[in-house]
Amino acid sequence: MDDSLSDIAAEFQNELLEGENSVPGTSAEKTSEKPKVSSKTHCLLVNPKQRGNPLLKSVRNVPWEYDDIVPDYQMGQTTCALFLSLRYHNLNPDYIHNRLKPLGHMYQLRVLLVQVDIKDPHYVLKTLTRICILADLTLILAWSPEEAGKIIETYKIYENKPADTIRERNESSPYLNLIQALTTIKPINKTDAMTLLNRFKTLEGVVKASEYQLSECPGIGPRKAKKLYSVLHEKFCK
Repeated sequence: MDDSLSDIAAEFQNELLEGENSVPGTSAEKTSEKPKVSSKTHCLLVNPKQRGNPLLKSVRNVPWEYDDIVPDYQMGQTTCALFLSLRYHNLNPDYIHNRLKPLGHMYQLRVLLVQVDIKDPHYVLKTLTRICILADLTLILAWSPEEAGKIIETYKIYENKPADTIRERNESSPYLNLIQALTTIKPINKTDAMTLLNRFKTLEGVVKASEYQLSECPGIGPRKAKKLYSVLHEKFCK
């Protein structure tokens, strides 16, 4: 089994090298390949071969329909995914190779969505990673059909959204600054800080509260209350 997986990866590499040394015009033909796009671009397109795949039960927030497409899923005009179960891959190691041949160089973003459903998947994933590098695929792992379905669904949801929608935000407000200040006191966490501000309304209210009043807050308790009270009443200047 290990040798066959290595052979598949080696065959991908050989085919890529042959493609680079092929007759003039080959590269132009590759770039001219376009995926089959349905007129219903608002839908997640699903290859009929995926009929019965449990992951489809988790796709509830976007419409989807079966269509005659080359990949398993088309999440956008330039985005697609192939689905692969490691258990199935161990039984049919040539399957992914045969699926990639007709895909060619279609789509800008090509995802290989792998469901990890075997023990000790490290060697198989290492070989699949090498195949993904050679075939220009993005490898994404899921540990259940539900997780796999949500991944496909999320790609479709964010199809036309700008990159800054998933970019980390540095939010700043007096309330958030107070929470951040309180969480610098160990062992006060963000939930504790929010509980304290909801109970005592302001930082002044937290400071004026007694140790017993602090300990009465849900999640605080005597130990946290003692530490918090001690820090808030410690002299800043010696």
